[in-house]
Amino acid sequence: MRQRPDSIAANIAHWTKNNRDRLDDGARADTWAEGDLRWGIFGVRESDLGSPLGDVRGLDVVELGCGTAYFSARLAKRGARPVGVDPTPAQLATARRMQESTGIRFPLVEAPGELVPLPDASFDLAFSEYGASLWADPALWLPEAARLLRARGRLVFMTNSMTAILATPDVGDVTERLERPQKDMYRFEWPGELGVEFHLSHGEWIDRLRAAGFEIEKLIDVYATAESKRHDFYGYVDPSWARKWPAEEIWTARKR
Repeated sequence: MRQRPDSIAANIAHWTKNNRDRLDDGARADTWAEGDLRWGIFGVRESDLGSPLGDVRGLDVVELGCGTAYFSARLAKRGARPVGVDPTPAQLATARRMQESTGIRFPLVEAPGELVPLPDASFDLAFSEYGASLWADPALWLPEAARLLRARGRLVFMTNSMTAILATPDVGDVTERLERPQKDMYRFEWPGELGVEFHLSHGEWIDRLRAAGFEIEKLIDVYATAESKRHDFYGYVDPSWARKWPAEEIWTARKR
């Protein structure tokens, strides 16, 4: 059996704490009730990003690192058949309460993105909005996504932009200067935080996607819009900064 990376336990602890401290169920219900498909800390509409997910009607979809599963719920409303995968019991417990209160039901699986107990070639689409794409080791979760996808299945994921990470100091908000080297960027443990993040250079993402059996379709730079407001929780990026530089990026790829 493949060994579990030590980052998994650290991230379960991190998200257990965040689930307890961050939002009440009323606020989480609002995220489930959202009608539009919106991405990231500035809630940019899917249509304004060139519709990276495309038409999901009738598709078998796996969300790797679903958290409280609000994004999967929005896809279910659009006719997809989602399965939410997350390693943190507290996050999945919240998702189950939201399913009970909304009537939007789909399977939830307790597992990390690196080790998913689901059969090969089960899905048409794998996606992650700051789930496995940020919190799972790419050396493991990218091959796992490829295993779960059918031939020509698609992978779509959002994470912090390389630009934002290079401009973010160990403590404090993003700046307008380089704060760290790009060379050898991979595993990040921020001071005072429990969790482990993974941030790669673009060249490293390309190499690892190809090695996992993907053809890269697109890299979408995600900027704040004129209407964007600073995020209540992820407030390290001001919209004025993110209108000049991309705070986030979306990768789309297809299994060979």
